[in-house]
Amino acid sequence: MSRIGKKPIALPSNVTLSVDKENVVTIKGPKGTLTQSVDPDISVAVEDGQIQVTRPTEQKRHKALHGLYRALVSNMVTGVSEGFKINLEVIGVGYKAAVTNNVLELQLGYSHNVYVAVPAEIKVTAVTEKGQNPKVYLEGSDKQLLGDVAAKIRSLRKVEPYKGKGIRFVGEQVRRKAGKSSSKK
Repeated sequence: MSRIGKKPIALPSNVTLSVDKENVVTIKGPKGTLTQSVDPDISVAVEDGQIQVTRPTEQKRHKALHGLYRALVSNMVTGVSEGFKINLEVIGVGYKAAVTNNVLELQLGYSHNVYVAVPAEIKVTAVTEKGQNPKVYLEGSDKQLLGDVAAKIRSLRKVEPYKGKGIRFVGEQVRRKAGKSSSKK
């Protein structure tokens, strides 16, 4: 069996799971509700407080889907019970970040400000402390959506390797390059 797929998922007491006839898994918890349609061949069931994902055969396709849907359901359970967080750092002279009504306003060295409309499911905050680089905090229950939004924000000004300016994840290591060296005569 798939090593990931055969692991049971612990179901916290404040989280409920339901599977309908079309094999759509719905998970409800304190942080919200998430749904995921599951392939008809893969079955999802709750056994003694644990979620078990099973596959019908040992076909390569079923093995691949088994691990995939187990990971997706596990991320949904974690999302509705604890939630996910991604922290971004805006590095550069004159670079700023501010939030108004779930719209992130960024000054990234362009001739204009960049506005990013963040989905309602994600909570965004921007913090600027004196002497520190501005930080953008993203929180949400949907891991896929959170990662997509973080990647979209990061793509607005990718980190360049010479000065390290741009938007990066907090703690991300950027490989630096040496600039032009003057020729010696």
